[in-house]
Amino acid sequence: MLLHLGNEISVSSKEIVGIFDIEGSSVSKITRDFLNNAEKRGKKIVYCTYELPKSFVVTLDDELTERIYISQISCATLLKRFNKGY
Repeated sequence: MLLHLGNEISVSSKEIVGIFDIEGSSVSKITRDFLNNAEKRGKKIVYCTYELPKSFVVTLDDELTERIYISQISCATLLKRFNKGY
């Protein structure tokens, strides 16, 4: 199953490691450090929006390539879509 993240970007649900609320977690130093370190380490960060982001999705593919998708869709909506597929 594919999970639509916005702006014609979808990811396979089997690759999803976690779906996180960027609004609530952005105040957390750990989350800010995770996103900053991912960018510094050259991890692929895909922006699914030019609007104010509401969530981020961490994926890991078969080659163990980590990607982080920044989405304008709320964490609750993404979780509903994800759970609806199962």
